[in-house]
This record gives sequence, C-alpha cells and structure tokens, in this order.
Amino acid sequence: MRPTLPHIHFYRGLKAAVSLALFASSATMHAQMPETGGETVSLDSCRAMAMANNKQLRIQAEQIRAAGYQKKEAFAAYLPQIDFAGGYVYNSNDINILGADQHLPIMNFDGQGYTFDLVTNPATGLPLVVDGKPVPKQVAYLPKSAMSFDMHNVFFGAVTLTQPIFMGGKIVAMNKITGYAEELAKSMHENGAQDIIYAVDAAYWQVVSLNAKKKLAVSYVALLDTLHRNVQAMIDQGVATRSDLLTVDVKLNAANVDLVKVDNGLSLARMALAQVCGLPVNTVFTLEDEDLDEATVSSEIARQYNMEEVYSRRPDLRALELGVDIAGQQKKVAMADMLPKVAVIGAYGFSNPNMFDGFAKRFNGAFSVGATVSIPIWHWGGNYNKYRAAKSEETIMKLRLSDARDMVDLQVSQAAFKAQEACRTYDMTSTNLAKADDNLRTANLAFREGVATTDNVMEAQTAWLKAHSEQIDAMIDVHLCDTYLSKALGTLQYQYQQPK
Repeated sequence: MRPTLPHIHFYRGLKAAVSLALFASSATMHAQMPETGGETVSLDSCRAMAMANNKQLRIQAEQIRAAGYQKKEAFAAYLPQIDFAGGYVYNSNDINILGADQHLPIMNFDGQGYTFDLVTNPATGLPLVVDGKPVPKQVAYLPKSAMSFDMHNVFFGAVTLTQPIFMGGKIVAMNKITGYAEELAKSMHENGAQDIIYAVDAAYWQVVSLNAKKKLAVSYVALLDTLHRNVQAMIDQGVATRSDLLTVDVKLNAANVDLVKVDNGLSLARMALAQVCGLPVNTVFTLEDEDLDEATVSSEIARQYNMEEVYSRRPDLRALELGVDIAGQQKKVAMADMLPKVAVIGAYGFSNPNMFDGFAKRFNGAFSVGATVSIPIWHWGGNYNKYRAAKSEETIMKLRLSDARDMVDLQVSQAAFKAQEACRTYDMTSTNLAKADDNLRTANLAFREGVATTDNVMEAQTAWLKAHSEQIDAMIDVHLCDTYLSKALGTLQYQYQQPK
C-alpha cells in the first residue's frame, strides 16, 4: 500500500473539485501577473506571521513560563521556611485558681525537722481536735483574690523556622520533576511550532498551485477561443461544418465554467492561508512563489538515515523521554512516603498576658529549638501500593516511547519514499511537458495546413493541458513532501525564538 500524507489528501480533494480542465502551461504562468495586489510575502514571512499570531503557540509559551515558576517553587523547599502566626482571644470570665479564701497551717523547726505547731488540750496535753482535724496555732492567710488573673483579653503569637533535613528524597525528586516539566513544555512548544509551519506550508503551496492552475485555465480558454475564431472563419469559407463549431463551443463553455470554479477555489485558499497566518481572511497579498516554475528540495534525499540522530532531533520523542524521566522521579516521591522524615524547628513565642515572670499584662516571650522525626510504621499497604502504581506508570511511559520510536521509523521511511517518488514524478512530468508542447505545436500547424481536424487539435490541447497540470501537481508535491520529510527527520528549519 502506498504511503499517504495529510496534505496530499487535502490537495487532491480540492483538485478533484476543480477538475482536470483547469490546468495551464508553465509558459503562461510567466506571461501573466497575479490578480491579487498588495504586498509580496515569502514562505518564511508566512511562517513568522503564523508563529507570532498563533494562540495555541502563545499558550504553550505561557506554559513554559509557568513551568519555570514551578521549578523555582520546588527549589524553595530546600531552604528554611519562616512563618508567623498570631491571634487574639476574649474570655468572658477571669481565671480563679482558688474557690475561696484559704488558711494554711504553719510548720516550725524543732531542731530535728519541721512540725506543725498545734493547739494542745491543757488537761491531757494532746493536740486539740475539732471536727476530726487538729487545730494549728498559727495559719497563713491566702485570699482568693491573690490567685485570680485577668484573662479577658489575651494576645499571642509565634515566629517559627523549619529546616528540612531529610524528607525521604522527596524534595530532590520534586526539583527534578519540575526541571523535566520545564524541558517538556519547551519540547511541546517546539513541536507545536513545527506543526504550525507544516500547516502554513500546505496552505501556501495550495495557493501557489491554484494560482498556477487559474493561469492555465485562462490560457486554455484563450486557446479554445482562438480555435473558435479559426473554425468560424473556416465555416465562412465553406471548409468546416457547424458541428465542428458546436464541439468547440461546448469545450469553451466548459472551460469558462471551470475557470470560475478555480477562481473561487483560489479565493478560498487565500482566505485559508490568511487565517493560518493569523491575519484577517480578506487580507490581500501576493506570494513570492506564485510565478515559480521549478521544484527544489532542501537537501538530498537518502535511502537510509541514522535513526538515533533522528530520535535526538524529534521534539515529540524528547517529550516522551522527559515523560519517562518524570515517571521515574514520581516513583521516588512515592518511595519517600515510606521513609523517615527529619526536620529542625526553631520558634519564638510570645503572649500578653504572660506568665514568664509572674502574671504580667505585657508582651513577653521565649525562644525554643527542637527536632521532629516522622517514621511511617503501618498503613495497610497504602504507601507501598502507591509506589507500585508509580512504577507501573514508568513502565507505561517506557512502552509508549518505544512504540513512538517504531512509528517514527515508519514515518521517516514513508516520508523518504514519498519524497523520492515526488522527485521522480516531477522529472517525468517535465519530460512529458516538452512532448505535449511539441505535439500541440504540430497539431496547430497541421490544422492550419488543412491536414488535421478540429478534434485532432482539441485532443492535442487536452494532452497539453493534462501535461501542464500534472507538472504543476508534481512541483507542488515535491515542495510539500520535502517539508514533510524535514519535519519527520527533525531538521525543519525556521526562525523563531522560544520564550524565556
């Protein structure tokens, strides 16, 4: 099965709508100027306009910036974190440590130790007991108000510093992930730029093709009109019949209809090119290659390529490789949840009222330093299953990368084959073109000498038309296949500066 390319489907679909009778000679292409006015733009200019105005490309540029910010965010996890927390509390009641006034017995030193000084019964000499309790001679009076504190308005705050020491490797893995994510965003941006260039090239060469075919259609109408006048003159001289003139008129009317169709198709193609370039669809400009009559390729087409070099140049494969790297680091993040975590903490806390030097209604605080250790012990296999899921994702990404490389091998082989085929076809059509020109010249000469019929001339004109149209198709096909091959090889050249 012959390989197909997306731009060829689009191009041939429109070609079928225009029909075979719309194509023209390369000589006529030089003789007539494009009907569109305005500024002359080149293919590189169209590419630059498309990349500057494409919204999807601008979105990808913002994604690169966002990935850069996330990379800086991840790096901040290496550094100590300083936080402040504060608050205010209103309490409706004071704090009373004592429920009532207190009388505390006093102890005296008797030379051997401290004993309570109790009231004795004069009759017995024993301690006097009231309600089952001995009665002290002296007591210390502690009023309730002395142990009451005003806690209606409480202000408090703390400044903390946390320095991670070991987080199971999660911080290192997250920094690598964000670094890979930034590179991934750049690769996707580059791949998007190549897709835009390919779309611009397809639209650009479509306009060039239809413009050439419009000129060809005009030339074909002019040939038929000349033949119509010659046949009419022959009828006036009695050497031709009305049937010959009607046959020419049918061809002439059909050619005029086809000219209208190709003119409409060219207008639509110009609108499509303007839209791809990000311009208003009614923008009028002339393409630099509208008078091009020769196909060229950017580089020699090889039969085999060093696929490792191709892999290294392809931004889409680079994106998949980064996806594998990201999946590997995500596996390490999952592993970190099963490892101990150590951090150092320092803090300065303060409050008003404070209890650092009695009860004082003013701000005061103190420093504190410590360390925290967190060791996962048992989570019913949750963390381990999370690790295994991340490992499976890494395997999936590796398989996707391998499959993509196989597809790139096929894509490069098909693109190279199609480019070679396009070049061979172009060479053959160029040869046929010279023969068709000579055949038409011979038929016209024979018709003037009276040794050829009108049908012979129209057959020669049809062959001439077909040869020129095939040559136009082959020329455009060479340019499109060359662009597609460059894209497949990762060597598509364009000027565009990635956002920083």
